[in-house]
Amino acid sequence: MKKIFLSLAITSLLAAGQPLSAAVEKVYNEPDSVYIFSYAQANDEGRSGLKFAWSPDGNKWLSVADGFGYIKCDYGRWGSQKRMINPILSKGKDGIWHCLWQLNETGKELGHASSADLLKWKPQTYFEKDGRQPQFMAAFTPASSIPKTIFLQKDTLNGYMQKVLYTEVEQLIRFAEHKKYRDIQNGERTEQDGIRFAGLKPVTATIKVEAEQTKPISEHLIGIFFEDINYAADGGLYAELVQNRDFEYSAKDGARDKNWNSTYAWSIQGNNAALSISTDNPIHPNNAHYAVLTVQQPGAALVNSGFDGIAVKQGEKYDFSIFSKVLDQTKGGKVRISLVTKEGKEVAQAVLQVSSKDWKKQKAVLTATADAADAVLSISPQAPGKYAFDMFSLFPQNTFKGRKNGLRADLAQTLADLHPRFVRFPGGCVAHGDGVDNIYDWKGSIGALEARKPLRNLWGYHQTRGLGYHEYFLFCEDMGAEPVPVVAAGVPCQNSGTCSHHSKGELGCGGQQGGIPMEEMPQYVQDILDLIEYANGDAKKTVWGRKRAEAGHPKPFNLKYIGIGNEDLITDIFKERFTMIFNAVKAQYPEVTVIGTVGPFYEGTDYEEGWEFATRMGIPMVDEHYYNTPGWFINNQEFYDRYDRHKSKVYLGEYAAHLPGRPNNVETALAEALYLTAVERNADVVTMTSYAPLLAKEGHTQWNPDLIYFNNTEVKPTVGYYAQQMYGQNAGNEYIASSVSLDNTQDAVKKRVAVSVVRDGKTGDMIVKLVNLLPVGVNANVELPSLEGMNTTAMKTVLTGKPTDKQARPVLGTIEVGEKFAHKLPAYSFTVIRINKVRK
Repeated sequence: MKKIFLSLAITSLLAAGQPLSAAVEKVYNEPDSVYIFSYAQANDEGRSGLKFAWSPDGNKWLSVADGFGYIKCDYGRWGSQKRMINPILSKGKDGIWHCLWQLNETGKELGHASSADLLKWKPQTYFEKDGRQPQFMAAFTPASSIPKTIFLQKDTLNGYMQKVLYTEVEQLIRFAEHKKYRDIQNGERTEQDGIRFAGLKPVTATIKVEAEQTKPISEHLIGIFFEDINYAADGGLYAELVQNRDFEYSAKDGARDKNWNSTYAWSIQGNNAALSISTDNPIHPNNAHYAVLTVQQPGAALVNSGFDGIAVKQGEKYDFSIFSKVLDQTKGGKVRISLVTKEGKEVAQAVLQVSSKDWKKQKAVLTATADAADAVLSISPQAPGKYAFDMFSLFPQNTFKGRKNGLRADLAQTLADLHPRFVRFPGGCVAHGDGVDNIYDWKGSIGALEARKPLRNLWGYHQTRGLGYHEYFLFCEDMGAEPVPVVAAGVPCQNSGTCSHHSKGELGCGGQQGGIPMEEMPQYVQDILDLIEYANGDAKKTVWGRKRAEAGHPKPFNLKYIGIGNEDLITDIFKERFTMIFNAVKAQYPEVTVIGTVGPFYEGTDYEEGWEFATRMGIPMVDEHYYNTPGWFINNQEFYDRYDRHKSKVYLGEYAAHLPGRPNNVETALAEALYLTAVERNADVVTMTSYAPLLAKEGHTQWNPDLIYFNNTEVKPTVGYYAQQMYGQNAGNEYIASSVSLDNTQDAVKKRVAVSVVRDGKTGDMIVKLVNLLPVGVNANVELPSLEGMNTTAMKTVLTGKPTDKQARPVLGTIEVGEKFAHKLPAYSFTVIRINKVRK
């Protein structure tokens, strides 16, 4: 409640023409210079960042902006490990402020950042105290900062004091005031609407569509971003039903489950049998582990529990395959393969003969005789002996588009129903990995399944990579979507915390780790060029084009885009490696558009540094990410209006509206739909967008909200999914200008009613999108240009509900339209009116 009144008070101040700084009363006899004290909270090890206090005399101290953090350390794992210990602030010989701090208690590793005004900071640098000193250390003058202990309110603080102009303190206060005001504004929620819009009557809107004011916009605006998070791939989109089929699960995967190892999801049922894991003479070096089942007496079985059980449907067929051999003096014999329910009922079975001394792949088809939601796979040798098994597979024949080694049909179809114009893959953080050795190598994800290189998943589980680059390309082709692979820019995830092969000291095990060693970069660059050749190369004239053909796809995939980097710190380490990759791709494949990165936020150091770098390098497109409150999306609809049309295009690669508790409901969906009307208006600059994350398996969700939740038998699209679908199924390539005039001039009212009009060049249809994020209806009077040749009975889709509703679904209908027509927009609603061109 207090926040609302404060927001209204500040809004009134701004409306009266007063600068935000007027909230602090101007005093004309204030001092020219004062003392400033810089510190970090010891009780949180500096996680809340660099803070200030000030004093007129060096004795009595006042907090600057109530302990606002002006810069935070970026080094280390997410959240709790990003520490700023004992920061020293100094104004250098170059007139620039320098901040130096410890990354840990030892003091052996240090962080540094510089700023001209203590407000905007340049990229951070990390180095060893006793190593080679960075160039900026020559400008660092710690002698100008006096160590001091002060008492501030109830706290005893240790830090450093120096003298500054009082105007610098004022500047710090004003900066923090503005940030706090924006936080209050962006924190606006529908639960406050009863106060914010008390007494509000239904609003009348006059909407004029200006037929003569048009501009071409991107036809690839709405797409999807697939990342293997929340068990989106194995156990999810990838249709394989056997978990840990390769026995390559490892404690190094980082899973929290104490039983996570090579035998995870496997067990022995019955007596007189034992399971062990061997690495002697494996099928392939990339698949080093396999199971050894020793059977003293028939009757026992090796059992796999699948991913929360194995779901099968009566009458459907499932392809089973296995690599096997017999060991020692075992003669072998029949092995019974069956699917068994938890009640012990067998619902499918087949028999194989296992007697080869060498690895042999065998296949069978299992037909389910009944439905089962949680069956297990049972492998039971019918003769005693020692058996080696690897690469078990149980695959439904009913996959998306019927592809072998394909995708779960219902889940893939739900994605296809979004009508995505592109697919970004194989992930964001997953692509650049937890440490240099965990960077996603595309070559390890193609070829024969037994030869693919499994990979530890940065999110704490295992990737078989049965869903690899070839399958991603096929999925894009099957949906008619452009493939947009993203590869690491020579550096791993900035939140890395796992040592790599070149690691030395803590800095080699965390953060960007110095990137891929420069002597290894030429091969890494070549790998990326080889990826483009795999996608586009001639099947007869190129090495990697031939490999694509051998995988069953002689025709090129026609790759047009490639992303380099993901949410990276825009450091010198990053820039050096990105430049190598960018120049190589531009020289060899100028027709391929490179998408750069500008960090994980819509503002701040990486955003500003990334845009400066992109402009200087001439990068054709950059990838922006931001997860914000619904209030942010409401209050920032002009965000792209100010973008320079001559600089890099924008791919909004990750975004979502977040509320406390992270629900996906009507409020978040409508905030996103509202914002997309502004994005569509700016689709000459913003050429692609994709919500994130895309998929989440119930019971295995590491991140919320997501667009689609699922379990083994159900797919559960969210309200946000349907808002995305309404955009994807109603996209256009021409934007038609429109104006909205309301009979209520309240700023908060105006911001919550939005319109976007586009034309689909392929069909000639005109599409009107209307968003009402108000608690009352909007009586819309729509004025359209000439409807000659158009069908006046239009299709109408309406998504509406209470803001907290998680189950709202679009309702389809028709509406009669004319050059002037009226339509009431329900409270809290998103409406799409599609006016079809008359088909001849």
